[in-house]
Amino acid sequence: MESPTTTHLKVAKRILRYLKGTLDYGLFYSSSKEFKLEGYCDSDWAGDTNDRKSTSGYAFFIGNIAFTWSSKKQPIVTLSTCEAEYVAAASCVCHAVWLRNLLKTVGILQDDSTVIHVDNKSTIALAKNPVFHDRSKHIDTRFHFIRGCILRKEVQVEYVKTEDQTADIFTKPLKVNMFNNLRTLLGVFKKKNMFKGGC
Repeated sequence: MESPTTTHLKVAKRILRYLKGTLDYGLFYSSSKEFKLEGYCDSDWAGDTNDRKSTSGYAFFIGNIAFTWSSKKQPIVTLSTCEAEYVAAASCVCHAVWLRNLLKTVGILQDDSTVIHVDNKSTIALAKNPVFHDRSKHIDTRFHFIRGCILRKEVQVEYVKTEDQTADIFTKPLKVNMFNNLRTLLGVFKKKNMFKGGC
């Protein structure tokens, strides 16, 4: 790290305290006959106060447990929350296509479109509408990849309420109750809670 400050030290200590307090938490997978792939994606907007870039986050589930996820700063500065969420959705859709192909190679076909849950209705409208609007014509064409995937029925983009948007946990700091709720939705549980009641 270049030029560390006391703020960096505070953040590092906070992370270590969290890790120490959650040693008995984890993702616990169970056998299932359902292998339906489903994704959630979200973004903050201009969250980095230095360069005003946004952070994208997504998670993919098979069954009720997350098995792959990402949190990454976006490569461009976006001009609105809609655009930031659209960039996040494009990244999520790219990963969905890759996962569908990976699952296909191991014999797990996805008969239906993979549902991607987004909590911004304007982003969903932009993804589904091939008409360029004044407010979206500046968006780089690489992010419009999502439209072709929708037309080929590889993915479909659906609305989810913000409180049920599991990918929100990857985009910004959250209040404790919201963080704990989303962590549970990801399938992260305390070990002793998983095994109550025996087999």
